[in-house]
Amino acid sequence: MAMKSVALKVKKLEDGFIPILQKCETIRDLKKAHVPIIKFSLSDSNFLVTKMVGICDTNKDMVYAHKLFKQVTEPNMYLYNALIRAYTHNHFYKLAIDVYKQLLKDPQGKNHVFPDKFTSPSLIKVCTALMNQELGFQVHAQVCKFGPKLSFATGNLLLHMYSKFDDLKSVCKVFEEMTERDVFSWNCLISGHARLGQMKKARLIFEEMPEKTIVTWTTMISGYTRIECYSDALHVFQQMQEVDGVKPDVISIIAVLPACAKLGALEIGKWIHMYCDKKGFLEHRCVCNALIEMYAKCGEINQAMDLFTQMSAKDVISWSTMIVGQANHGRARQAVELFQEMQKSEVKPNVITFVGVLSACAHAGFLVEGLKYFESMTETYCIEPGIEHYSCLVDLLGRCGCLDRALQVINKMPMKPDATIWGSLLSSCRTYGNLEIAVVAMEHLLELEPDDTGNLVLLSNLYADLGKWNGVSRMRKFIRSKRMKKTPGCSSIEVNNVVQEFLSGDYSKSFSEAIFQILELIASQQSKSNDEPEEMLEDMYI
Repeated sequence: MAMKSVALKVKKLEDGFIPILQKCETIRDLKKAHVPIIKFSLSDSNFLVTKMVGICDTNKDMVYAHKLFKQVTEPNMYLYNALIRAYTHNHFYKLAIDVYKQLLKDPQGKNHVFPDKFTSPSLIKVCTALMNQELGFQVHAQVCKFGPKLSFATGNLLLHMYSKFDDLKSVCKVFEEMTERDVFSWNCLISGHARLGQMKKARLIFEEMPEKTIVTWTTMISGYTRIECYSDALHVFQQMQEVDGVKPDVISIIAVLPACAKLGALEIGKWIHMYCDKKGFLEHRCVCNALIEMYAKCGEINQAMDLFTQMSAKDVISWSTMIVGQANHGRARQAVELFQEMQKSEVKPNVITFVGVLSACAHAGFLVEGLKYFESMTETYCIEPGIEHYSCLVDLLGRCGCLDRALQVINKMPMKPDATIWGSLLSSCRTYGNLEIAVVAMEHLLELEPDDTGNLVLLSNLYADLGKWNGVSRMRKFIRSKRMKKTPGCSSIEVNNVVQEFLSGDYSKSFSEAIFQILELIASQQSKSNDEPEEMLEDMYI
């Protein structure tokens, strides 16, 4: 009877401190409240310490939380969960695992401490954050051990974890074991397939889903973009706009704009720009960066520059995208000036920035500037040049006629030169009539790209330029002996917001016959208008 009376008294004291703790907003407030708690010998109270650890969690003071926890002689499951959750919220993942290990080693006294359904969510989040798959398997095993029935929340967290691990087998297994699913569960399943490029399977799941959110649609768009199925990405984006209650958000806009850029879908890109302006999305720097890239790749470099100029805060991606865009449009001087302006703005350039500025220097023949910028990569910015930077340097030297120096750079490169570098050197050799270095480049190209006829054509043309017809004859015989054919040309056009792709000699489209009839009509009209018939040269490889 006396024990019961004491317990009631303690409970009453604990309840009296709850309103005081609820008013604690800072650690300073908590420490003031802690003083009378110590005075009344309640520092060992699981109930009060659990509340106090929660306040430490909010204020990100895990040192004090740990001290509070250590004062409790027999922590119960509520306190263990509170501390594990607090460590997880504040990114002290290893400490969260250590507390869980301590829980498992608990002597299992009168409190009978066992992990429950509130323990596993924090631990699964820890495994996901650490990207530790082995630990994730162990935690999953613990979930099955202490709670055979997979709860709805825990199942979703496991789906998310395995999806991040790209463990599609486990994703599917957990999904099948779940008795209750929501749209998040389905999204994790789709995301798992999309991340691995399995878009056919993802599409089947997408069609089967009972409910779709903007996250679902964005996952599909991103998945198609990732595997370079840009037409499919645009198609899904257009389908999404037909669904009531689903409107493009910042993430979906960023996901679809690369597809517009790759396909040259300018009209769709312009519509997206107007939509972003209306919704206030242009305040997001990442949206502006994606729009700049889209305009630049669709040939609207002035529009890209206007948007760039209007940006209030530019990051390295903004500058790099604009510099690369100017370089690709043959505006070398503007690209170099932008780079100089970037340096003044104290935004540190990255590897992409230097690809842009070096490419600009190469195409314009700015030898002195190009060499200076290449050297500044390591000397000023501590950036190790990659193969793409060496490719620009070789191109620059080759275009300026420094072929011997270009070959020296290739031979001293810290990595193996690729076909792009040797091809660039071969092209410069043709320009300057250097047969000796051209043969060296050709030997490497035959190893790297044995089926590419373009390289052989370049060497053949060089032989022809130098009047070495035996060399031309050898090249033609070699091409015929290998039965080589040129890769068919490809083009695309956007009509009524639909992008159509065409391959040379492709008759698969339903309207192909009508197209070729119109082309024949245009050719006949052009032939009649010319005073002299134009000589048709047959491709020597067919």
